[in-house]
Amino acid sequence: MKGVVLAGGLGTRLYPLTKITNKHLLPVYDKPMIYYPIMTLVDAGIKDIMIVTGGNHAGDFLRLLGNGDEFGLEGINYAYQEKEGGIAEALGLAEHFVDGQKVVVVLGDNLIEASIKKEVSEFKKQKKGARILVKDVPNPERFGVVEFKGDKIAHIDEKPKKPKTNYAVTGIYMYDGQIFDIIKTLKPSRRGELEITDVNNRYIEKGELSYSVLEGWWTDAGTFDSLLKANQLVAKAARKR
Repeated sequence: MKGVVLAGGLGTRLYPLTKITNKHLLPVYDKPMIYYPIMTLVDAGIKDIMIVTGGNHAGDFLRLLGNGDEFGLEGINYAYQEKEGGIAEALGLAEHFVDGQKVVVVLGDNLIEASIKKEVSEFKKQKKGARILVKDVPNPERFGVVEFKGDKIAHIDEKPKKPKTNYAVTGIYMYDGQIFDIIKTLKPSRRGELEITDVNNRYIEKGELSYSVLEGWWTDAGTFDSLLKANQLVAKAARKR
């Protein structure tokens, strides 16, 4: 199984911190942000990883991460997103790397407390389709929000003004080899981007989207408030060890 960390974008919500570096290279407590999604994948047993990045500071990832020795990897693959075309477009750049296998995708600014070993194991057993991780949050309007029908997800709304539930889609996605064919059929949203929510809704339409509720805390780190929260959560966890 392959792993992909999406670390593109310009990080405009964190300006001026991102004026001279990529958002995903900013510190979260004692490590660069990008370390955390890589560690999430490695902990789940995924050692074949690609970093998709972009912008003016892409070379800094290579200088920081090298071949991945620090994580016990034999190497890290890299891809470059030339423009801000959305999460789905960025993932599309990993098609040749994934090569028809199952893939676990983590957004580069997402940090979690618990391991996803169990969820990855469940996805390995899944014959086809996708699996997403959801979390009950106090501010679901910031994220893709799931609508349930019985014990299944019926639809996902992207950043709804009036969320139908408090369950947000976290930035951890698991897909089978269909993902790249689906991406090729997408049309840009009003933001001019290929939306990962559209991908997930396609899997729902096919009846092939499963989900797990993520244990422990979860946060993104894409705003000043969430970056502060991420630092506080990681620092608290470190002091417990």
